[in-house]
Amino acid sequence: MAEQWTMLGEYMESCNCDYLCPCIYTNPQGPATHDHCTAVLVFQIDTGSYGDTKLDGLKFALVIRSGKVMADGNWIFAGVVDEQADDAQRQALAAIVGGEAGGPPGFIRDNLVSDFRGVAYKPIEFNLDGLKRSTIIPDVVSFEIEGVASRNRSGEPFYIDNTAHPAGRRLALARAKEMRVHGFGLDMDIIGKGNNGHFARFAWAA
Repeated sequence: MAEQWTMLGEYMESCNCDYLCPCIYTNPQGPATHDHCTAVLVFQIDTGSYGDTKLDGLKFALVIRSGKVMADGNWIFAGVVDEQADDAQRQALAAIVGGEAGGPPGFIRDNLVSDFRGVAYKPIEFNLDGLKRSTIIPDVVSFEIEGVASRNRSGEPFYIDNTAHPAGRRLALARAKEMRVHGFGLDMDIIGKGNNGHFARFAWAA
C-alpha cells in the first residue's frame, strides 16, 4: 500500500505547441499545433513528504509525448528524479513520478499512457528570475521560458484560470526561447520559435 504524500512548490513547463497551446483551453479535446504534443514539466518541491520521508528541496520532471489530441491517450511517459535524493527519497519520488503512488502522475499513468519509459536519476537545474524560468537536465531536456507580461504594468504575466491541467488550475502564460529534448527516445530542438510555456505554484497530495 502506497504511503500518503503531499508536496508544495514551483512548476514550469514547455511544449512544442505554438503559443498559446490549444491543449489547455480545449480540455484537451482539440488538436495540438503539430502532429503531436511533446511537453516537459519540471517541479521544485519547497515542502513535501512521503510518509515519514521528507522531500523538501528536491526536484523532479515529467516527460510526455501525446498524439494529435492529448485526450485520446496513447502517450509516451517518463520521469526524472533528482539525483541528490537519498535512497528513501529516490524510492518515494520514483513511486510518485511513475504514477504508482497516485495523485496527478497516477491519473496520467492509469488513463492516458500506453508507453511508460521509466524513471531516470539526474541532476535537475531549476532557475527562477522574475518572469524567466529555465531548466537543464543533462541528457534529457533543457528549456528557457519567459512569462508574457501584461501591459497593465503590474509586473505580472497573463494567466489562464480554471484549467484541467495536472499542475494546477491557474497557470502563467509564457513563451520559450529554446526547448531541447533528447532523452527517453525523444529527439527535438526548437530555437527562437516562441513556442508555449507555463509556470505556477503547485500543490499535490495523495
